[in-house]
Amino acid sequence: MNTVMADNGTFYYNIQGTAEGTSYNIIYQDDEDRDFQPAIEALLVQFEKSLSVYDETSIISRVNRNEKIETDYFFQTVFNKAKEISNLTEGTFDISAEPLFRAWGFSSQEKHIPNEAQITDLKQHIGMDKIRIENNFVIKSNPNIVLNANAIAKGYSADLISLVLEEYGCENFLVEIGGEIRLKGVNTEGQAWRIGIDRPSEDNPIPGQNLQVILQITDRGIATSGNYRQFYIENGQKVAHTINPATGYPVKHNLLSTTVIAKDAITADAFATAFLVAGVEKALEWINLFPELDAIFIYDEAGEYKMYYTPGIEENLILST
Repeated sequence: MNTVMADNGTFYYNIQGTAEGTSYNIIYQDDEDRDFQPAIEALLVQFEKSLSVYDETSIISRVNRNEKIETDYFFQTVFNKAKEISNLTEGTFDISAEPLFRAWGFSSQEKHIPNEAQITDLKQHIGMDKIRIENNFVIKSNPNIVLNANAIAKGYSADLISLVLEEYGCENFLVEIGGEIRLKGVNTEGQAWRIGIDRPSEDNPIPGQNLQVILQITDRGIATSGNYRQFYIENGQKVAHTINPATGYPVKHNLLSTTVIAKDAITADAFATAFLVAGVEKALEWINLFPELDAIFIYDEAGEYKMYYTPGIEENLILST
């Protein structure tokens, strides 16, 4: 646990670790000099036992194997939120699309391009309308349905950690897990937190190395999705990580990065993915339907980076290139 003295003489603490197949970074202010890492890691262990596809004994892994297993509060919260946002975004956000990611080689070691017949077959097992929770148990319309909640679970875990910090009386903190963020209060300088949004370039592999914009904001959840770092080349064809559940194919449009600012990170996380799948035109249409959300869309126009941001965060942008 690292310690930093703030401008007002109080102490901020920084803890880091790994969870959910990624890393976490937490900064918090506490007048009592307490180390919250043990409590946070205990929570994350419990969370992974519910929703981690990397843990073969987790609830979601057992559901995917069609074992009879009762779901818990974490699983049900994520599942219900995923279904809600799937309905709001015409199915572009879909945690049942995991078979497509596996087929395209993004959830396995083997990279390959499936044929049309394979995709047509897989699409029969995809859709949030084909799965529900009844009496705490998952009911599938087809045993081949497989779930992966990574596109929403990291945001939710950031929210859960923020609740832990609030229960301990922390008024100022930043929680980041796998790039999804929850903020409260002020930073060590007594100002709103500053969050860098990366320039969505293939030659920008290190997060924070080359920024497109800096967002100064607090008391919100923030998530960014992009496909410029997750892709492979097969037979001269670029295969992007972002797959449209409706078509079964990786998206091919000019939207490179989406950042969503919401009341909590679980909402921001799911919408950021949905907007990236939908593309610029649909994302611009949808963002006007959800006044509780703000967003930054970075897209390519004739080889140049262009940026759209909602009016509600204009005053929060402190650097733009």
